[in-house]
Amino acid sequence: MGQLSGRVALVTGGGRGIGRAISELLAREGASVAVNYRKDADAARATVAAIEGAGGVAKAYAASVDDADEDAAMVSEVLADFGHIDILVCNAGIASRGQAVADSRPDEAARLLATHAVGPHHLSRLVIPSMRTRPRGDIVMISSVATSNMGPNGAPYNMGKAAMEALAFTLAKEERPHGIHVNIVCPGLVETDMGVRLTRARSGNLDLTDLRSLDATMPFGHVCQPEDIANVVLFLCSGLAGYVTGQRIVVDGGGPLD
Repeated sequence: MGQLSGRVALVTGGGRGIGRAISELLAREGASVAVNYRKDADAARATVAAIEGAGGVAKAYAASVDDADEDAAMVSEVLADFGHIDILVCNAGIASRGQAVADSRPDEAARLLATHAVGPHHLSRLVIPSMRTRPRGDIVMISSVATSNMGPNGAPYNMGKAAMEALAFTLAKEERPHGIHVNIVCPGLVETDMGVRLTRARSGNLDLTDLRSLDATMPFGHVCQPEDIANVVLFLCSGLAGYVTGQRIVVDGGGPLD
């Protein structure tokens, strides 16, 4: 029996990068996993196939998290397929263009806020009624260390993640009486496609393609891996974190070496 046997998890952006690592680990621990995707159906199907090949249960669901109607349709379908949802991992995200506020396009901040904060608000509102019927519920928001320092040339991303964290802290207080735990995981740089895009934008090195080329400058001698984030999510959703809610956990190897 896995740590999450009998539970159902909805993981947004669950087909690639950090989301795939989370989906696969939760499934290995016994959860049935609803793998959400927006565009990359092939990646979501590959994640589902990997979970099923390992003996787990999963299904892919298309929805753009910033669209309330698509979210409602997806949650209804997941509930019809699995009967309940007691884990929600809000992982779907997009990168900003790495520009100063003065140079940003008018729609960029709204787009990132919609994806990183408004979408998780929609989804939380939709899954909470089911979670309240379960012995325990867990909502985990995948934020970023960007909210720790609010660096330049990333205001839309910083704003989106900060708003996500505000949602999580509020939900943790509202839903504690209903047995729902709400926590935040803040990765540093992770070896994913988005990690490459963010590093390019912030460093100005548009030729960068392999984040492992930065290993020597990273804590513990390597760039953080998606599995490192998945392990923290599993802990937060497990019985080991039975008295943990309203927390923000940074996963960055302790920060820069200097």
